Amino acid sequence: MNDWRIYRGVGQPHDGVRRLPAPPPWRDFAAAQDRPEIGPEDPSSARRLGVRRRLVENYAPRPAEVDAVNAALYLRRPLLVTGNPGTGKSTLAYAVAHELGLGRVLRWPIVSRTTLQDGLYRYDAIGRLQDVQLERAQGAEPGAAAGIGAYVRLGPLGTALLPARTPRVLLIDELDKSDLDLPNDLLNTLEEGEFGIPELERVADREPVVEVLTHDGGRVAVHGGRVACTSFPVIVLTSNGERDFPAPLLRRCIQLELEPPGEDQLTAMAEAHLGAEGVEAGRDLIARFLDREPGEVVAADQLLNALFLTQHAPHAERLTRERIADMLMQPLDRPR
Repeated sequence: MNDWRIYRGVGQPHDGVRRLPAPPPWRDFAAAQDRPEIGPEDPSSARRLGVRRRLVENYAPRPAEVDAVNAALYLRRPLLVTGNPGTGKSTLAYAVAHELGLGRVLRWPIVSRTTLQDGLYRYDAIGRLQDVQLERAQGAEPGAAAGIGAYVRLGPLGTALLPARTPRVLLIDELDKSDLDLPNDLLNTLEEGEFGIPELERVADREPVVEVLTHDGGRVAVHGGRVACTSFPVIVLTSNGERDFPAPLLRRCIQLELEPPGEDQLTAMAEAHLGAEGVEAGRDLIARFLDREPGEVVAADQLLNALFLTQHAPHAERLTRERIADMLMQPLDRPR
């Protein structure tokens, strides 16, 4: 069918949505649900790295990126990655986990209200109180309710610090979105690689080993109310460069600034997600993306969106195609 449009703006209901093609690989959430959540392969890696990941794996990243990752691995230090949106900061964590076989990436997205407590663990005191009251109302034997461990859930940072033979990969995404205190609050935990859970420490004499929930849905035993890593996690902190971080945090990190991807990297990225046909159909869009004004901020996923739509709208008029490209590849720093 020549008309690629699903929504036509005609005001009359129709079943055109049935013609909607499969989503872009980087937005295919159903594919990830078909895989086990925990295992040797991160279910999100296909979306992040591309369904044809071999093409990305065979394309060597810049030497500075490889050196920084290896420095973080050898020194057991967090990697602080800065750069414009869409330069691949978050994807780097998935690439490391995929290549080294470190399983699912633990992701901790940061917002202005995020606290260190959110990353370490949460204790559901209200839920425990409600269960005790329900137990009493039903006349159950005292102590029949679930133990305290059922109400403790480790956060992504807390889960990453669990003892393990091989390290977990933790992505602390957009740290510059946090309030002023969080970077300083992280210092001790990142330096010592351990933390205590006061609610469990208080009962450690009666319950020295308590089974708690992990961030990714498993259960693990905590001894003496403390979590201490044996393999320091691979921690990738990302920043869009919107703020400066305190010197004590910078001292504890390996710093890497990602440059915008060049033509070879963009082509490899597009092939990994869309195949050679997707690249050939959008050569002009890649050239247009690279020919932007100096200093304009654009993200690689904007180009991928334009290339994907090119595949599914090959018969659109040239003017329509140009209009769609303008819409999808607007500079992110353009005044609204």
